[in-house]
Amino acid sequence: MLLSKAEENQYSRQLILKGFGAEKQEALKAARVLVIGAGGLGCPALLYLAAAGVGTLGIIDGDVVEISNLHRQVLYTHDDIGENKAECAAKRLQANNPFIDVTVYKEALDNSNALEIITHYDLVIDGTDNFHTRYLINDACVILSRPFVYGAIAQFEGQVSVFNYKNGPTYRCLFPEPPLPGTVASCSEAGVIGVFPGLIGTYQAMEAIKMITGLGKVRAGSLLVINTLENTQYTLKISLNAANKNIIELSDYEWFCGVGQVPEMSVDEVKKKQLKDQFTLLDVREPHEVEAYNIGGLFIPLSELTDHYDRIPDQEIVVVCQSGIRSARAVNILKQKGFTAVYSLAGGLNAWKNS
Repeated sequence: MLLSKAEENQYSRQLILKGFGAEKQEALKAARVLVIGAGGLGCPALLYLAAAGVGTLGIIDGDVVEISNLHRQVLYTHDDIGENKAECAAKRLQANNPFIDVTVYKEALDNSNALEIITHYDLVIDGTDNFHTRYLINDACVILSRPFVYGAIAQFEGQVSVFNYKNGPTYRCLFPEPPLPGTVASCSEAGVIGVFPGLIGTYQAMEAIKMITGLGKVRAGSLLVINTLENTQYTLKISLNAANKNIIELSDYEWFCGVGQVPEMSVDEVKKKQLKDQFTLLDVREPHEVEAYNIGGLFIPLSELTDHYDRIPDQEIVVVCQSGIRSARAVNILKQKGFTAVYSLAGGLNAWKNS
């Protein structure tokens, strides 16, 4: 795909780079990259892939922009609050680079659409923040023989790797089993400094560019771990387990990751219940989260739950947290203790605020 004169001007600083030139730029123009999740990782990855001249970008995200996103999801402004992330991102990217095509998917990736969407792209950037979607992305990429760039953050530590590249290790080779529900906090639960997902997302974009152009060494078979607080980084070798290449169909990833195995109530159901029924609303978040946003009820952090069973009334219980992960864990704990009518608020307070 030959470059126009306008494109040559736009990419001039790349074109003069030794070892790059028109051939590499044309490879970027011909490439098709899918970014799953237009959040903290997806935003910087999308910005730099678009600016670099990746010809076709796909963005899949069913969420809307919230004010709490803006300190790290730098594609968005206050004017975008309440609007779909994928649509807003596409407008910003094409304003920066009118020579690219952007396809928007205003939905979450799931078993019903993963194979159909991913098959149209050369590689995938994983910008998600939950384990069941990561396993879905991995398995779909194995089935379709597509590489994907993994990135993850936890407070001040981040990880980057490339999976399923040229018959290399898969995500399941690094993480054969998911962690127990509630044991790994998301950014909305643990917090994050906005610059950090920008760093990891930019690393992801660079790995994608290396795969497309053939430049440098792709981070396949190793995991880069970065700690920004300590200014340290190291790599871990990832060995291929050939059995992880034998996936031929998608499975139930929420069940595999322990999500959705607990009884849930929707936001609407809980709000109706507040008007007429006697029940206990149990908030298992941390104190700083409750201080920032509180819908009432009994407050016992998940880490202290086993020490305070005696504070919980013997009646129907609806457990809430920020996203529904810790509340699901709390439901399992309470059921093991003998509580019977216990439910998790589906989607947590994120869903509550959007209702």
